[in-house]
Amino acid sequence: MKAVALHRYLPIDNPESLIDVDLPTPEATGRDLLVKVEAISVNPVDTKVRAPKDTVEKNPRVLGWDAAGTVVAVGPDVTLFKVGDPVFYAGSITRPGANSEFHLVDERIVGRKPASLDFTHAAALPLTAITAWEALFDRLGVSPQGEHAGRSVLIVGGAGGVGSIGIQLATQLAKLKVIATASRPESAKWATELGADHIVDHFGDIPAQLKQIGVDQVDYVLIFNDTDRHFPAAAAAIAPQGSICSIVENDKPVPVELLKAKSAAFHWEFMFTRSMFGTPDMIEQHKLLTEIARLVDAGTLRTTLGEDLGKIDAANLRRAHQLLEQGRAIGKLVLTGF
Repeated sequence: MKAVALHRYLPIDNPESLIDVDLPTPEATGRDLLVKVEAISVNPVDTKVRAPKDTVEKNPRVLGWDAAGTVVAVGPDVTLFKVGDPVFYAGSITRPGANSEFHLVDERIVGRKPASLDFTHAAALPLTAITAWEALFDRLGVSPQGEHAGRSVLIVGGAGGVGSIGIQLATQLAKLKVIATASRPESAKWATELGADHIVDHFGDIPAQLKQIGVDQVDYVLIFNDTDRHFPAAAAAIAPQGSICSIVENDKPVPVELLKAKSAAFHWEFMFTRSMFGTPDMIEQHKLLTEIARLVDAGTLRTTLGEDLGKIDAANLRRAHQLLEQGRAIGKLVLTGF
């Protein structure tokens, strides 16, 4: 099967950083589905895993943790899907990624593709939808039924992949007042169209900008961009007994002491936790994606596809990585077909 992989961890402008390869087609065992990949999307995690380091892989390493495709074989223990089912999912970071013609994935972290979306638009959703849902509803404890309607949330990185679906979940389901950060007119327009009530510039003084729009403090903060840079502003903006959640790893210690006087909470969200550790509740991600598909088909949520970069090959994937590393992407970058 065709795939895009790496042997060495190199800067993205090196043509050897991602290469086209041919690999054996895997076989489904246990609870695995074998999926014919129709479309993929690219996330910051892809660039971070590929980032330069001295390690050399003996066998080609395939990245990619967002896919939509069709089930072509199932393991003997599969109960949730059958051959022919169209699916979407993010996969597991501990297994080969989905930048390949065929891909194995545990059925417990897979959802049926929204019927109203083609594979290209569906591939934009899984990883970011899982991340935003878990951050907002599981980590921060916000009610998806609107029981906390009227409370406020600051979303740092509103026009990125996770921010794009996070805004929708916060407004459409939780009924929160959403202040999103964006630094360019086009990203501010994108976040506003998705439902943000206010926009502030994350390169400016966020607490001061909040006060200018009449918001002294917020009940929740979601950090979807640069924890090191934005945590002090989040700590200043959070209300007493509020909660902050970040999805972005830190390079220096997070100054959680800033939260003590407010008795505020800090949470991490990592959407691979369930699959990485094989947690007893892994199937919650299947349920979550099933609900996302239902909400998309009902017109409550929309795809977050920002740009379709063409077919799945090394050249286009290198371009996608480059765009993400430059911080210029709005919404999700998707590639379709081999």
